[in-house]
Amino acid sequence: MDITVVGGGLAGLTAAIASAERGANVTLWEAHERLGGRARSTEPPYVVNDGPHALYSDGAPYAWLADRDLLPPLLEPTAAFLAGTRFRHGGRVGRLPSAGLIGAIRRRRLRAPRDRDFAAWGRENLGVAATRAVCGFLGVTTYEADPGRLSAEFVWERFTRVTALRSPSVRYPRGGWGSLVGRMASRAEEMGVRIETGVRVTELPGTPTIVATALPSARSLLGDGALAWESGHSLLVDLGLRRRAKDPTIVFDLDESGFVECYSFLDRGIVPEGETLYQAQLPVRADESRGDVTARMEHLLEDALPGWRERVTWRRDQMCRGRTGALDLPGRTWRDRPAIDQGDGVFLAGDAVAAPGLLGEVSIASGIAAAEAAATGARVFVA
Repeated sequence: MDITVVGGGLAGLTAAIASAERGANVTLWEAHERLGGRARSTEPPYVVNDGPHALYSDGAPYAWLADRDLLPPLLEPTAAFLAGTRFRHGGRVGRLPSAGLIGAIRRRRLRAPRDRDFAAWGRENLGVAATRAVCGFLGVTTYEADPGRLSAEFVWERFTRVTALRSPSVRYPRGGWGSLVGRMASRAEEMGVRIETGVRVTELPGTPTIVATALPSARSLLGDGALAWESGHSLLVDLGLRRRAKDPTIVFDLDESGFVECYSFLDRGIVPEGETLYQAQLPVRADESRGDVTARMEHLLEDALPGWRERVTWRRDQMCRGRTGALDLPGRTWRDRPAIDQGDGVFLAGDAVAAPGLLGEVSIASGIAAAEAAATGARVFVA
């Protein structure tokens, strides 16, 4: 069987490998000159991804990658890294989280409904302060300025997972996510996948085809206006700074749902000697201008990294809208998102389709499911 994959990000590479495992002859088309999609990393001397990226070792997508030896060398948070964690609440940055966040963690065994918004459910079951703290804490996993408007189940599931009472499950690919992309691309080519980059597909090349692109691109290619879903909107800022010993490693902004991380603390090879690399993310409010959100971001950076302007060696700002994974509104779950099986031999994969997981995990899960359906003709089933 011949299978075409349109898109060379995590979803597309996963689908190509999984299809080849099932004996298919696979061709992958990527519009960009480089593979990776939003998992691409910049070239040295400042190696950064498009916003905060991490692998979660407690998920099925991680196990799928590990079973196939697709994971590059990984870095785990060290005691020193965790000791540098700070929290911004009440307009100040300190070592301790807010009482509201601690209270929410203590009640993490609660079950939240899918048909109510988190703000209303949280106020009744957690209290106002705890609800506000959870919304601020989850800015990094939702890229959303108002997580309270989302499904209570959706928000609470993410909160209980990332605050699980065990050693952190987060892992970082050494050398940036480009190292993971490179490993997956090499495996695909070893399995006979034909990879063509710099080619924009404007018509379906035949079926079966797996469309592993962002939903707007899939909507255009397939001519289906129904291929849409809620997603986040954030300002992303990467900063190269002259190193200072007392800088924090992570700042959770419980006031405004922002996040600041020293991406180079564990991986010194991604930044020039004597410098450090920070990534910051701040969700954009409804109808907020770029100038206003930039001003708020710079205020957050000043609170987190006092005097940062005098130490800047490199900076990159990006507005990221609709490119940060699916957000489920009240009454909806991942099963209600655009279906993987579109019929007539066309399948979708990506971070905003009907598959479970946290952020990029959805891309891997959907890529596997799409490949199985395309190669075997089986009905799509995702647990």
